[in-house]
Amino acid sequence: MSERGRPGGGDMGTLRSPAATVVEAVDPAKGASVFRRLRADPAARVGLVIVGLFVAMAVLGPELASRDPLEVTVDRLQGPSRRHPLGTDGLGRDLLSRILHGSRLSLGTAVLTSALVTVIGVLVGTVSGFAGGLVDRLCMRLVDVVLTVPGLILALAVTGMFKPSLRAVMLGLVTIVWAGYARIVRGLVLTMKERPFVEAARAAGAGPTRVVTRHVLPNMISPVVVLATIEIGQLLLAISTLTFLGLGAPPPTPEWGAMLNDGRTYFLSDPHVVLIPGLTISLAVLGFNLVGDGVRDALDPRLLGERRLSLFRRRASAVRQRLDAQGRAGG
Repeated sequence: MSERGRPGGGDMGTLRSPAATVVEAVDPAKGASVFRRLRADPAARVGLVIVGLFVAMAVLGPELASRDPLEVTVDRLQGPSRRHPLGTDGLGRDLLSRILHGSRLSLGTAVLTSALVTVIGVLVGTVSGFAGGLVDRLCMRLVDVVLTVPGLILALAVTGMFKPSLRAVMLGLVTIVWAGYARIVRGLVLTMKERPFVEAARAAGAGPTRVVTRHVLPNMISPVVVLATIEIGQLLLAISTLTFLGLGAPPPTPEWGAMLNDGRTYFLSDPHVVLIPGLTISLAVLGFNLVGDGVRDALDPRLLGERRLSLFRRRASAVRQRLDAQGRAGG
């Protein structure tokens, strides 16, 4: 898989190891420069367009849908047509309407889950790293226990304890994802504690709460934003997976993972019933991954510079080989 798609994949273990996406904290005053670098990245611009389209779908989907997503008709398993632009499913329900209505459920659940994971991870990681001592050891042992259990098994166990619903899926995913965030944030806090401006604040008489809220947390916004942005795509994939397994939104809810489950029996005879929601999920995940990688590169230009240098070297090597081949042919 390419570098931009690295955080993806269906393995829920990737949700629990976000360390590869962390960048160093940057000065908030550099926000304008960061935005310019983000706009200059072609892949990030494509990601922004994709994410923007899906956000518009989530906000305006019910208004744009021309049909009731739950309406059962006699037009079963119809292919794309003027009446049904994306066709119909096994019960004659319009797929376009279900995709539009499902965008609000799927994306909303992913964003809310990411927010909960971020809050819990930042809270636990900050307390652990700043307090140190016994508190740090207890928090990290809890993190180790969570990370020891395979992510998919733990998510299935937690989600299976409740009635199938998106809330149960959210709880299951929060249970397995927060630990990776906490470990990363703890490392950032330990680094921040040694910075001169934190030591200066302590010397000036600032208490622990003030130091954390005024000096430590603001300087961790950048890496946390990168983690949360990329994680939305992976959470969307995980939510769809658990719903496909029957643990998420129950029928006839127009959720993308549920649509995959409903259409799997028609994959060979009417593949559009499965391909349309599947491609929708893939495109949304790609958009969030591109935006997350673009934000990471914009916050840490060294990553983008190294990537461009590697590309230049490959191109130079290809040109050199081509010239050598022409020289041998001429000789």
